[in-house]
Amino acid sequence: MSPSWRRQSYGFGIGISPIVKNLIIINVAIYLLETLFRLNLSHYFGMTPYLFWRGFLWQPITYMFLHGGVMHVVLNMFVLWMFGTPLEWEWGTKKFLTYYFICGIGGGLLSAIVNPSSMIPIVGASGAVMGLLAAFGVMYPNQLIFIYFLFPIRAKYFVIIIGAIELFTAISQPFSSIAHFAHLGGLLFGIVYLKKGDWFRKWRQNSRTKNETKRFHVVIDRNREMERLQKEVDDLLDKINREGLNKLTHQEINRLKEASRKLKEWENSH
Repeated sequence: MSPSWRRQSYGFGIGISPIVKNLIIINVAIYLLETLFRLNLSHYFGMTPYLFWRGFLWQPITYMFLHGGVMHVVLNMFVLWMFGTPLEWEWGTKKFLTYYFICGIGGGLLSAIVNPSSMIPIVGASGAVMGLLAAFGVMYPNQLIFIYFLFPIRAKYFVIIIGAIELFTAISQPFSSIAHFAHLGGLLFGIVYLKKGDWFRKWRQNSRTKNETKRFHVVIDRNREMERLQKEVDDLLDKINREGLNKLTHQEINRLKEASRKLKEWENSH
């Protein structure tokens, strides 16, 4: 999936923001470390609900940096880059990092609450990146996301569909090897944090004000352009009245046709 996003331009030319870059490096480095040295860190540092309730309180943080396979880490890092980078550019480093950890920790805690006696470790940044997806959907609801780079869907609908799938799967497959409640927790904690946050309400208000100001300037510029075209048409018609149509140059005739066409389009649109 790929969003058609523009900071200045979005796509594969988006680059990468500082915290997103560091998070990807850390996650990939830990995965390579585990793989190369045949380590298993998930027992102590994964999110194991049974152990968490018995004092392993660091696990809701550390589980976010462990992954269960190549595709697991690649997919999570891809989504982190895709949605995390524009959010960090928009919010700044501190707010982005705070939000990322709130979503990740929230996903781990929800899993521990739902299955408190589970001895199966949960690993992965999925809860955190699902929170990023939720934030993207809330902030840019009408932004197009291209699933498999082919099928466009608006961000708000994409988030709703993903959330519904996760909820259905979590309920229907409670003992799945995939931590669906961690995904749901990331979505829910992220949305609640955004909806309750004063800083986010201020951001949305400022964003609306900027958009309204921008639309106002577009209308003003459009009206000025129409006034300029009308004056150009009037001047050319005056020349025709004074000297006759045959006195217009080929360039002036083309300008008259083009200006008249634009004025007609503008009148029809209003």
